[in-house]
Amino acid sequence: MTAWAAEATRSAAVTLLLAFTAGAGQAQTSDLVSKTSFRVCADPAADPMSMKDGSGYENKLAELFAAKLERPVSYTWFPMATGFIRQTLKAGKCDVVMGYAQGNELVLNTNHYMTSAYVLVVPDSGPLAGVTKLSDPALQGLKLGVIAGSPPATHMARYGLIGKARPYQLVVDRRVESPASDMLNDLAAGEIDAAVIWGPIAGPLVKRDHPGMKVTPLIHEDGAPKLFYRITMGVRQGEKVWQRELNSQIRRNQAEINALLTEAGVPLLDDMGERPLDVGQ
Repeated sequence: MTAWAAEATRSAAVTLLLAFTAGAGQAQTSDLVSKTSFRVCADPAADPMSMKDGSGYENKLAELFAAKLERPVSYTWFPMATGFIRQTLKAGKCDVVMGYAQGNELVLNTNHYMTSAYVLVVPDSGPLAGVTKLSDPALQGLKLGVIAGSPPATHMARYGLIGKARPYQLVVDRRVESPASDMLNDLAAGEIDAAVIWGPIAGPLVKRDHPGMKVTPLIHEDGAPKLFYRITMGVRQGEKVWQRELNSQIRRNQAEINALLTEAGVPLLDDMGERPLDVGQ
């Protein structure tokens, strides 16, 4: 065999090997994502976001995306706690988590489809109705409810509000406990003076169960930590094709997404978390 022929044979073998390797990688990636259903990993009792009876706004968001992709929705249910991603998405039992904070390393994030913030909830006809910042002197000496360990607690400590605060647990089994609902019920009963909760939880609960309360996004706080977050969908690490497909759907259907979230009562902000989003734009 001549040197040229040997080199040609070796090149052909390398090309074949690369093609086979790429093909195997593509098959592995595509095989993991279902082509016949929109497979969602979800908490069965994360009211008002996801519910096993389909009443959560993330359920409705899943239905919207499934319709655009012309696939039925199917669910893998697991409590949103330690092991959630490992037992669902990483195990290949489902293909997408509908709501995940941007930048979380456990998943590959899509582009964000909403920006929201922690909120202050107070009676809408009471003396705190005009409060927009945790540094407002009107909050001094009052009892505020807050999820223990959540970002607003740092600001509350800075302004001397922690001493009288009532903490509610951060990590619970939502099938048997609901800290946000408990906090709002305590506010309605007068056991606390105000509630500080993640807006996409507080807004829908207030709209549905506590129409006499006012929800104010905390967008004017000074210093760290930030209180607004961009929310994405989460897919498996390495699933770039699936990520791009969902990114395309987010981009093309953003107006419908905004309308769905606004109808649910989610307080939406502009991308920088500086002002309420005008969904009519």
